[in-house]
Amino acid sequence: MAESISNNNIKPLTQWVNLQQPLSFDAYCQAGGYQGSKVALQYSPNEVLEIVKNSGLKGRGGAGFPTGMKWSFVPMFTDGDEEAPDNKYLVANADEMEPGTFKDKLLLEGVPHQLVEAMIIAAYTIGANKAYIFLRGEYYLAAKRLQDAIDQAYQNNWLGEKIQGSSYSMDLYIHCSAGRYICGEETALINALEGKRAIPRAKPPFPQVSGLFGKPTIVNNVETLCNLPHILKNGIAWFQAISPNSDAGSKIYSACGRVKNPGLWELPMGPTLGEVLYDYAGGMQDGLKFKGLLPGGASTDFLVAEHLDTPMDFDSIAKVGSRLGTGGLIVLDDKNCPVAMVLNLMRFFAQESCGWCTPCRDGTPWAVEVLTRIEQGQGKIQDLDTLAKLCDFMWIGKTHCALAPGAVEPLRSALKYFHDDFLQHIEHGCCHYNPSMSAKRTKVSQAQVTNIKKHQSVKSPQSPQSPKVGQ
Repeated sequence: MAESISNNNIKPLTQWVNLQQPLSFDAYCQAGGYQGSKVALQYSPNEVLEIVKNSGLKGRGGAGFPTGMKWSFVPMFTDGDEEAPDNKYLVANADEMEPGTFKDKLLLEGVPHQLVEAMIIAAYTIGANKAYIFLRGEYYLAAKRLQDAIDQAYQNNWLGEKIQGSSYSMDLYIHCSAGRYICGEETALINALEGKRAIPRAKPPFPQVSGLFGKPTIVNNVETLCNLPHILKNGIAWFQAISPNSDAGSKIYSACGRVKNPGLWELPMGPTLGEVLYDYAGGMQDGLKFKGLLPGGASTDFLVAEHLDTPMDFDSIAKVGSRLGTGGLIVLDDKNCPVAMVLNLMRFFAQESCGWCTPCRDGTPWAVEVLTRIEQGQGKIQDLDTLAKLCDFMWIGKTHCALAPGAVEPLRSALKYFHDDFLQHIEHGCCHYNPSMSAKRTKVSQAQVTNIKKHQSVKSPQSPQSPKVGQ
């Protein structure tokens, strides 16, 4: 790591976080805030775009797509261009509903001005005059603090007409989500923002060309955006030098489960899974042993002990068969049942399916039904083949969006790494982690399956308010 980087600058995203009382506008400016946006306004939008491209910033919401490249797909127009749209839009995806993920909440509540500044930079770069923060509805404190920061930015001419005496004007709004996991998919988010049913759109056209209200739109994750003020302020070389890894910058990693020190930490990109689990999360609680983990939230594949030396960057995690996702570890110990854990996750995904495409609408509750039988000790060996077929039925390229493929990632990897646990349930008719619970779960679990089916039936694609795919 470059010697010129101070300890504070290694953690640019969280260095000003204060969950008790976030920095006011004046305090944020005194700490160095709004310097990055000042630098951005001194450049042309194309020059800022090149800085973001060359920095190597990748999306922190899960996909890891290069941010500058994503922005470059937005049509750029000059004054007087007859084809120029009335507006472009920037949207911050703050609908953080991935189970096991809570990194954006820290930034939203702890340093709201950082996101406001970041959105000024991003909107200026793509030529957007209106921007929205699409916020998870349950984040009440974040909503209040963000609105306070937005009001202060307007009062000090960092939002509104002719920002800081420049020719650029911008308005920023908060939209509180009604609360659906599917809104994490950017086109479903856009539909919800327009007041429509939250279902993913057919692509193309992609949002960069035709998004919110039919205009060019960029949707970025909160953590992704929050890197921008620091890149503009400190430069490309500084950002790349933070991490010795091929992926530039820092990343907020987290861990939950029965570890000694659950929480989150901003680290240079690329610590190993073992370092996050043992050096930061403190390892397993006394009397427990490590069994496996989901490395990037609930919709990623399990990894086990043989993978603990894997760096937590996008390429390395992909090479061992999973995804970095949000960087949030969900840790499984040797006293908890992996079948029950996967069933719990699949219930969530079945409940949150928008019901638009058949594999997701029918496949997720079907998987819940099969897993329920197995977990109750009523499964058959053929059920394992059924689950494997369902994983293929709901895989990438066979669904309208990534919800179903993400839902089966923990299932397919559990079938691989915890096969003996599934066999234990089938062959011995009970869960050996807690045999007494098998019979007690029966009525409750069957009721949950029924509720999921009822929930899915309401969301049939034949619903009169639902357009056909492609319209």
